[in-house]
Amino acid sequence: MMPSALRPLLISCLALTLAAVAGCQSSTRLALSDDPASNPYLKSPNDLITAAGATLHMRVDGPVDAPVVIFLHGFGASLHTWDGWTNGLATDFRVIRFDLPGAGLSPPDPTGQYTDDRAIELIEALMARHDLESAAFIGHSLGGRIAVAFAVHAPRRVERLVLVAPDGYASPFFQYGQRPRIPLLARLAPYVLPRAFVMVMVRHAYGPRSRPDPATLDRYYDLIMRPGARQALLDRMSQTLLVDPATLLPQLHQPVLLVWGQRDRIIPVETAADYLQALPHADLVEFDDLGHLPHEEAPALTLGPIQSFLTP
Repeated sequence: MMPSALRPLLISCLALTLAAVAGCQSSTRLALSDDPASNPYLKSPNDLITAAGATLHMRVDGPVDAPVVIFLHGFGASLHTWDGWTNGLATDFRVIRFDLPGAGLSPPDPTGQYTDDRAIELIEALMARHDLESAAFIGHSLGGRIAVAFAVHAPRRVERLVLVAPDGYASPFFQYGQRPRIPLLARLAPYVLPRAFVMVMVRHAYGPRSRPDPATLDRYYDLIMRPGARQALLDRMSQTLLVDPATLLPQLHQPVLLVWGQRDRIIPVETAADYLQALPHADLVEFDDLGHLPHEEAPALTLGPIQSFLTP
């Protein structure tokens, strides 16, 4: 959910918040176990699987013999961000989605690695687990960057790409080929992260005319407060090593659909022009009044072009 363009805001807001509440310890709203009876975000214990040495929270919906779509969520999000689109696609597609290590209900990666290369390794393990030669991929923000990296790494395994406000271009804090330096105050997030800060960040990700409902706000807060989750987010940020998309995107020969909210305050819709310049064969769909999470803000409105693109 929080790509390069948001990081200056994240760091400055976090610094102000931590300064205001220094010495206070945050706590979870509720304890989340591996028992669906007490964990509203877990459908079944069988959804916790092992792949490439990591425990992952994964869901599979739709007919076994249907075309496969793999979802990749954004920074700070979880597989639940795709609930709306999954409900609409699972009639005709086999939908596979999972929480990246340290996000959602997936515990931190025991390897300590949160690079895009590690994400590629996990995707390959999941595809092997389901005996998949190829699939269509839908990635949001960070997930879009990972989807591009995987398509370059294994082009024959990616049939189509839907990139929802994808991350990847440099920003003042994240330069190509350089690992970022995370300020000291940001490193305090594993110890102090007030609910108010999380609420501000989620609302900022939505368009100015969209409002996340209380259950959505609870979900983001509950999941980011899971043991190890905040440290994993910081580790993922600190291990980010951006590759100039201008060198990657021309290697994509799959059909590509770009999806953007015109009121995206995190990765502005103007960024789409850079993608279209590098991907002249790509199509762009924009949605008025929606922000960085069009699939979550208005799933029914935004699903139509996705369905048409996936069923040529």
